[in-house]
This record gives sequence, C-alpha cells and structure tokens, in this order.
Amino acid sequence: MKSKKSTNFYMRIVHRYLGFFLIGVMSMYAVSGIVLIFRDTGAFKVEKQREKKLQANLNVLDLSRELKMRNLKINKTENAILYFDNGTYNSITGIAKYTSKELPFVLDKITHLHKSNTKGSLYWLNIFFGLSLLFFSISSFWMFLPKTKTFKKGMYFTLGGIVLTLVLIFI
Repeated sequence: MKSKKSTNFYMRIVHRYLGFFLIGVMSMYAVSGIVLIFRDTGAFKVEKQREKKLQANLNVLDLSRELKMRNLKINKTENAILYFDNGTYNSITGIAKYTSKELPFVLDKITHLHKSNTKGSLYWLNIFFGLSLLFFSISSFWMFLPKTKTFKKGMYFTLGGIVLTLVLIFI
C-alpha cells in the first residue's frame, strides 16, 4: 500500500530545488542591493570622460535634462562656453565635455534589473523572485516538525524577526 506523502515532504523538496535554482539570482540581488545602498555616494563608481553633441544655445534647464544632471549650476561663462562643476558646454557648437561617475557595466546592469518596473522588459523576473522569497519564508515552517526542539526555537527567532521588522518600519 502506498503511503501518502505529507505537505512537509513536498515543501522541503520545492524549497530545496527552488533554492538551488535561484542561487545565482539571489546572489545578484544581494550584491545589487548592497550597491544600491551606496547609490548617493561615489562608492563603486568610476569616472568617465564624455563628449556629447547637443543642440546649440540650450538654456540651463535643457542642458541639465540633456546631460541627465540634476541641479546643474553654471559657475561662469566665457566666450560662449558655460562652465559647470563637471565640465563645459559650448553654446555655439553645442559640444558638451564633462565627467560623469558611473557604475561599471555589470554593476550597472544588475542594479537596473533590481530597480525594474512595469515599463521594463524583465519586471516579471522581479515578481517571480519576490514570490519565490515569499515562498521561502513560508515554506521554512515545514522544514521541521512542530513538536521538535528546533521548530520551537525557530519560533522564537521568528518572533524576534517580526519584532525587528516592526521596529524598522516604525522608527
């Protein structure tokens, strides 16, 4: 006679193999999450010299928009050349020469993937990954039988994690 497999059995199997399958994605999100914490600093960024042909006679607002520089301020103007903190703009020729700080290629790609939204083509990956993390959180309760010492100790850690989450939300 065949014995019916328990929910614990199936949860453990799905938890195990989904974990193995997602190890690369979880590692990528971990690294990109750390990088994103430092996005307002120069950490991990490298300087790149840029030269861009723009429309001539742009005003400061349009120049800021074209160069994707927030709060662009012109320090001085000499002979139709506008000087700003990271470079220059020749208002006659439309040539902008400036220095930008950017993440290296791979870090830039993974942070953009991490920040994706429904306008991007891979937002479904974030949804799948989020649901997988939710599954990992819930399925961990089926890893040990409720009567065991490990499960009971795990409940204390769960309570501690919930309290920490609430503190982080409300401080």
